[in-house]
Parts: sequence; C-alpha cells; structure tokens
Amino acid sequence: MSTTKSPSNAVLRKEHPRLRRYKETIKYAKYVMFHPFDGFWDLVHEKRGSLAAAHTFVILFLVTYVLKLMYTSFQFITAPIQYINIYERWASLLLPFLILCIANWSLSTLFDGKGHFKDIYMAMAYALVPYIIIQLPLILLSNILAFDEGAFYNVLMSLSMIWCLFLAFVGLMEVHDYGPGKTLIFIVATIFGALVILFLLLVFFSLLSDAFGYFASLYREIVFRLS
Repeated sequence: MSTTKSPSNAVLRKEHPRLRRYKETIKYAKYVMFHPFDGFWDLVHEKRGSLAAAHTFVILFLVTYVLKLMYTSFQFITAPIQYINIYERWASLLLPFLILCIANWSLSTLFDGKGHFKDIYMAMAYALVPYIIIQLPLILLSNILAFDEGAFYNVLMSLSMIWCLFLAFVGLMEVHDYGPGKTLIFIVATIFGALVILFLLLVFFSLLSDAFGYFASLYREIVFRLS
C-alpha cells in the first residue's frame, strides 16, 4: 500500500523565507508590547523587526481608526458618518505620523542620536499595536455596553492611548540609546520640529497655489487678447 505525505507538512517545508520572516516580525510585536525595553532594542539592533510588519501595523491603525468612527455606538462617539471622508481621515493621521518621524530623524544628529529613519519608523509603527488590539474589540463592545457602563469603555480607550505613548517613548529611547531625561527633551524638540515642517509645507503649497493661479490668469489674459 502506497503512503502519501501530509500536504500540510509539504506546505510548511515550501514556505517562502520572506513569508516566514514576515510572520516572525508580526508575532514579535507581542514581545515588544510586554517587554518594551528589550523588545525595542532587539527590534533594531538584532533585526527582529521588519518594514513589512511596520507597514502592516500602520495600515491596521488607519483602518481601525476609520472603523471606530463608523461603527462605534453613538453613545460613546459623535461622528457624522455621512460626512466622513475616509481618505481625508487617513491623511490627517498618516501625514503627522510621517512628519514626526522625519522631524525625529532630522534632529537626531543634533542630539547625537543613533537611529536611522527606518529604525524610527519601525519603532513608532510597533508602538501602535496596543491601539489596534484594544480599539478593535472596543468597537463591538460599544454596541453592547449601556451608557451607564461607559466608564469601562473610557478606561480601556485611555489605556490603549497611554500604552501607545509609553511604547513610543521607550522605542525612541532604545533606538537612539538615550536616557529617559534626554528622550523627553528630544520628544519635545521633535514636536517643535514637526510643527516647523508643517508650517513650511503650508507656506510652500500656498505659494504654489498662488503661482498656479497667476499663470492661469496670465494664460486666460493672453487667450482673450489673441481671440
């Protein structure tokens, strides 16, 4: 009687190394959440993280935020669903996130930071995981809880935010190899730098809009005189 090999074992043996690496870096987020000091150090210096996993967490964060606006019970959130523009909501989160990463990386040379932009981005992305894990079940929970039980909802929501901020703080500290005091000063400088970058972007696009308006009016004037 002939024997056949288990298809599941064959699939496991043929699993692509990149896919296996991706799964490992996704699972590593659990360790980072509960062991942030060792987790973030190994994330960068021992190459336990990946950009693919970081991109995944950022996308899940954006999706979770929109789902929260659309499906959270009206008792706990007031969002006019009919006026929600998903792309604008995503841009309002993604743009500040990237600007903060750029500002942090730009100022790292002034503060003798050791992190590269890739390391900063990965650390900030992995710091978003508690928001995803806690906020997604909260969407369902909000439709079950009564208004009087809202304290439980608010505690969990606050926990997700505080946990993310704590992980971001530890992540930047480990990426740049700072102490807590210097990290705090560096974060304040990063926020200020991000505001400067945002201001320069607004000025740039304002001037660009004025330039387009000037050339458009000039073109119309030329066409009017030639016609």
